[in-house]
Amino acid sequence: MDTIDRQEFLRQTALAGAALLMSSVELFAEEQQRKVKVGVIGCGSVSTQYLPHLSRSPFVELVSTCDIIFDRAKKAAEKYQIKNSYPSIEKMLAGVPFDLLINLTDMQEHGRLNVLALNGGKNVWSEKPMANSYREGKALLELAASKKLRIWGAPAVVNSPQFAFMSKAIQEGKLGKVSSAHAHYGHLGPTWSAFFYEKGGGSLPDLGVYNLATLTGLLGPAKNVMAMTSIVTPQRTVDNKGKITVEAEDNAMVLMDHGNGTISHVQCGFNFFDPYGHEGKGQEKQTITIWGTHGNMGLVGYDWAPFGVDLATHDHEETQRFATDTKGYVWQEGASVISKSMVTGEEPLIAAQHALHVLEIIEAARTSGQTGKKIAIESTFKWPVV
Repeated sequence: MDTIDRQEFLRQTALAGAALLMSSVELFAEEQQRKVKVGVIGCGSVSTQYLPHLSRSPFVELVSTCDIIFDRAKKAAEKYQIKNSYPSIEKMLAGVPFDLLINLTDMQEHGRLNVLALNGGKNVWSEKPMANSYREGKALLELAASKKLRIWGAPAVVNSPQFAFMSKAIQEGKLGKVSSAHAHYGHLGPTWSAFFYEKGGGSLPDLGVYNLATLTGLLGPAKNVMAMTSIVTPQRTVDNKGKITVEAEDNAMVLMDHGNGTISHVQCGFNFFDPYGHEGKGQEKQTITIWGTHGNMGLVGYDWAPFGVDLATHDHEETQRFATDTKGYVWQEGASVISKSMVTGEEPLIAAQHALHVLEIIEAARTSGQTGKKIAIESTFKWPVV
């Protein structure tokens, strides 16, 4: 058998290490060079938060914008130096190629447009909700799978460091056996568009969706739902249509049974006087609280813009604040995170099945509100999230 001396062994080891390092560097360089080609549809108010974030991502190449108000698409493209803009999804899909459609349109249009995008061979990131019914959402996931594509849905609340801290605290048993949770989010309602108040709109898919995603993410999928919904303000005046009749709920109370005795409650609405307003600036109170047999915990700020977690336990009864890091996470990061995932292959915390589960809860809440019955939930998702 051939043998080598120590010096030769060290030389060969060094060469192998250098080769491995060069391979890693080349792989990293290739990864950094590759970008996901992105098309954005819907250039209204939400896009003013998405586009700046996307434009700074090293994993994104913005290639096109689209809006039925074509001037908005053109202005957004000009502002962010995007080469192509279109007045319809049909022309967008037939135009310059791209990998990922980002859907920021009125919520009533999400399901229809997401189907067109998937049938056009595009992956999809959709603002909430991804569809207008659980059945439509389930069909979207099945369509994506059949075409070897992916679809993801907002919100991105599971990405925050505060969510991670709360999830870990629960799993480590710091609260003991969790019994109850409460979450709320509301304001006086958007004024810039009628779709929030038209059929298929409402405070549940616009506001409650955040809390529903957070509580199911922390406590596990809902097994059953009971709810009451109402319309407090039957007429509204909005910028794009003037005086309108409100068709969708602007007030909702939702109870979720997570199994093992754990019950949570979400309230949301467009009739909440809130000095922090729609943007939530200056909000320093707990908006989500969770109770257990050994402690309680509260999320400080809104779950889409959190900045701390207050925790009190049997071991330390005086409340302490943790997870005060506010750098890095923003509510509009979902599409950027998904783009990075498409490049690196790292599976994101945001899951389409979770978004579908929340959509089913919203639909069940409305059914319960109309019938007064407890509604069983069919869907589930991989849990715990973190």
